[in-house]
Amino acid sequence: MRLTRQERDWVLYDVGNSAFVMLTATVIPIYFKNVAEGVGISSADSTAYFGYASSLVTILAAVLGPVLGAVADIKGFKKPVFACFMGIGAAGCALLSLPGGWLLFLGVYVVAKTGYQGSLTFYDSMLADVTTKERVDQISAHGYAWGYLGSCIPFVLSVLLILKPGLLGLTSRQSVIAVFLLNAAWWLGMTVPLLRSFEQTCYVESKEHRIRESFGRLFSVFREVRKNKKIFWFLAAFFFYIDGVYTIIDMATAYGKDVGISDTDLILALLLMQVVAFPCSILFGMLAKKTESGRLIRISILGYLGIVLFAVRMTRALEFWLLAVCVAVFQGGIQALSRSYFTRIIPKNQAAEYFGFYDIFGKGAAFMGTLLVGAATQLFGTSRAGIGLLAVLFVVGYGFFRKAERINT
Repeated sequence: MRLTRQERDWVLYDVGNSAFVMLTATVIPIYFKNVAEGVGISSADSTAYFGYASSLVTILAAVLGPVLGAVADIKGFKKPVFACFMGIGAAGCALLSLPGGWLLFLGVYVVAKTGYQGSLTFYDSMLADVTTKERVDQISAHGYAWGYLGSCIPFVLSVLLILKPGLLGLTSRQSVIAVFLLNAAWWLGMTVPLLRSFEQTCYVESKEHRIRESFGRLFSVFREVRKNKKIFWFLAAFFFYIDGVYTIIDMATAYGKDVGISDTDLILALLLMQVVAFPCSILFGMLAKKTESGRLIRISILGYLGIVLFAVRMTRALEFWLLAVCVAVFQGGIQALSRSYFTRIIPKNQAAEYFGFYDIFGKGAAFMGTLLVGAATQLFGTSRAGIGLLAVLFVVGYGFFRKAERINT
C-alpha cells in the first residue's frame, strides 16, 4: 500500500513517540523500582506508587483533552496545540535524566507522559485530515505497526547503553542520561516532517470569542454524544476494554519484576513484542478490508481476557516471553481499529472535540486499572490480585461493545 506524503508523515509521529512508550514500558519502571527499592521502599509499594503516578497522568489527560480538543478544532489551531504538547513530552523525557530521588523522578515522569498523552488527542484527530474514509483502517494500522517497529531502533541502542556502558566509555549513570536524551531527540526528530506538511482540512471557522465558543461547542458535543447511542455505547465499551489494555502496557514490567523475572528477560521480551506487533498490526489493517472491523475488535477483547487469566498464574521467564508475544498479536489491532472505528462514526469537522471525549473514555479510563492494580497490590501484598481484577474490565467492555454494534446509525 503506497502512502501519500501526509499519511507517511502522520505515521512517522507514531515512530517517534513510540520510543517514549517503550521507555515507559521497560526502562522507566525498572529504573524507578531499582531507585525506590534502593532507599528501602518495598517491592509492592514501589509498584503501587508507579501505578498511582500513571493514574494521575491519565486523569490530567482526561481533564485537558476535551477542552483543548475544542480549541484545536478551530481553523489553524490543531497543529500548534499538538506541537506544544509534543514539546512538553519530549522535554520531560530529556529531563528524566536529571539526578534526584525517586519522588522527583516520578514528578518529571508525570509531566512527560501528560505531554505525550495530550499530543495524542490531536494526533488521533489528524487522521481525518490526512487520509480518506476508505483508507482510515489501513492508515491507522500502519501508524501503530511502524511505531512498534521504528521504536526498536532507539530501544536497541538504549539497551546497549544500559547493558554495555563501557563500549562508549560511559559510567552506568552517564549511560542512563544518554538513554533519556537519545529517546527525546528521536521523538522530536520524527515529529518534524508532520509539523512541516500537516494541513488542517477538517475544522470549524473561528469566531470573535474563541474560548467561549470552544466551551459552547464542547457542551454541544457532550449533548450529541448522549443522544447518539452508537457513539455513547462504543465509548462506554472503550472505557472498560482499553483501560485493561493500557494498564497492561503500563504495569507489565513492574508486574514481571514482582514475580521474579530478571531485568534482562523483561527488556528482551518486550523488544520481541515490538517486533511481533509490527506484522500483526499490518495484518489487522488488511483483515479490516475483508472482515468487519467490529468483529476484529471483539476477537481482540477476548484475546486480552485470555492474556489476563494466563498472567495471574505466571511464574517463569518463559511464560513472560509467551505473554509478550500474545500481547503483540492483539495490541496494535485493538488500538488501531478502535481509533478508525471511532473516526467513522463521528463528524469529521469536529474530530478533535470528539477525540477529546475519546481520551476521557480511553486514556482517561486507564487511571481505574492502574489504581486498582496499585491498591490491590498494597492491600493483599501481591500484584497478582490487581492483575486478576483486569478480567472484569474486558468482560464488561465486550458486553457494551456488542450493544453498540447492534445500533444502526
